[in-house]
Amino acid sequence: MYRVGVIGCRGIGNRHARGAESIANAEVVAGCDLVPAQRDEFAAQFKATSPALKMYADYQEMLAEAQLDIVTVATGDNRHADLVVAAAAAGAKGIFCEKPLATSVADADRMVAAAERHNALLSVDHTRHWFSLWHRCRELVAAGEIGDVKAVLCEHYGTRSMLFRNGTHLLDAIMWFAGSEPAWLVAELEDGYEDYSEYRGDGGHDPATEPSANAYIHFANGVRGIYLGEKQTPNRLDFTVSGTTGRIFIEREGTAYIERDGERALVEPRPWAVEGIEAGMHELVRTLDGQAELSCTGRDGLTVVEMMIACLQSQQQNNAKIALPLAR
Repeated sequence: MYRVGVIGCRGIGNRHARGAESIANAEVVAGCDLVPAQRDEFAAQFKATSPALKMYADYQEMLAEAQLDIVTVATGDNRHADLVVAAAAAGAKGIFCEKPLATSVADADRMVAAAERHNALLSVDHTRHWFSLWHRCRELVAAGEIGDVKAVLCEHYGTRSMLFRNGTHLLDAIMWFAGSEPAWLVAELEDGYEDYSEYRGDGGHDPATEPSANAYIHFANGVRGIYLGEKQTPNRLDFTVSGTTGRIFIEREGTAYIERDGERALVEPRPWAVEGIEAGMHELVRTLDGQAELSCTGRDGLTVVEMMIACLQSQQQNNAKIALPLAR
């Protein structure tokens, strides 16, 4: 039985716990939050199904006492690094970390290094890996159903199209469909953020604390990625993968089409019993059991952090081309 501890007991942390409690060989035994009311609410939700659950106000105390096999991190975007490093050092076999992995390359580097040094699996919650529709579209691309991929375009609009808060999801998805590491990018930030040279957000809450961004990404295999983010346009997310013989469109996330020879057909996802964040938790446990592989590793998350920081650097250098991986 895997002993699971959750750090950050608000809505997303609750979903981590729900994913864990639905796994036969996992039990939520610990939760940690700085806010007493959040600890009480979390305990009220999960005590019945997890009678051994104990709540903590100090994550270091939890890690020292609870003998955890799996630790999940659901705190603000800029608070992940110390928690992941400490969980790996405390002996966690698996760590499920919210996106973005970190808000600086230095933090992401030390998180990945800690996980690898202590032989801990590190999974990053770029959730589209665990939606059946997105997964089916990726299967079709990998099977050559639209030929060789040439370009991936994402249009991401709405007040929450903040680069670190939600842009991280779409940059990861572009890389996933491109099937390659980024080699360089050129970017510009939202008007009014011309001097935004490093992350100055509040953990992902207030859209005004971080910019949206536009980026042109050249991948090592020759695929081009285009990411367009804007806060002022009403909420919309359209995702297009263009190949030599066809295209796939994911429209507003709930519907997808494949277009070939001038004809468009609906993409029918295979039914999954569990999707989204909860499915990410299931995958981590299956990987620990030797029955799966992680869809989004710590190193994948690190690459996305590098792309976001490269966007800031490109803006600061008059929209210059920034080579990836970034120099250390």
